[in-house]
Amino acid sequence: MFLRFVAAAAIAAFTMPALAADQVEKAPPTGSYKKVSELVKLPDFLPGLGQLYVDPKTLPAGPFLAYDRDGRLVSTVYMLPIEDLANKDKRFDNLAAPGGKVDHVDVYYNAGHPGVEKPHAHVVLWHVSKTDEARVAAK
Repeated sequence: MFLRFVAAAAIAAFTMPALAADQVEKAPPTGSYKKVSELVKLPDFLPGLGQLYVDPKTLPAGPFLAYDRDGRLVSTVYMLPIEDLANKDKRFDNLAAPGGKVDHVDVYYNAGHPGVEKPHAHVVLWHVSKTDEARVAAK
């Protein structure tokens, strides 16, 4: 009986993360994620980022899930307010990558936009190769 319990726990431990990744792999993601363009005045597709989804409770930081024009996940994006980054008492610990494996990371400044009006840093966890970033380029 104990061995069956251990085996079941091991299977659950190794399949749960895969199930979570499957739930965000294609747009729209499941759960409490909402399309950003339906929450704030932004285009449905942002060149360089893609189509964004976010759980509104996690604003402004995110994570935002970014999809290409075919609805495939390309990156997880965090939008970290500069004033929070300059605050020695504010921390952003254990930032998740809901899309799974991260190929590379980009970090850059943004002066603000609807939804995250204050200056912030975009932290982009790319789940695709540098070459595949073109899937969210302007057309």
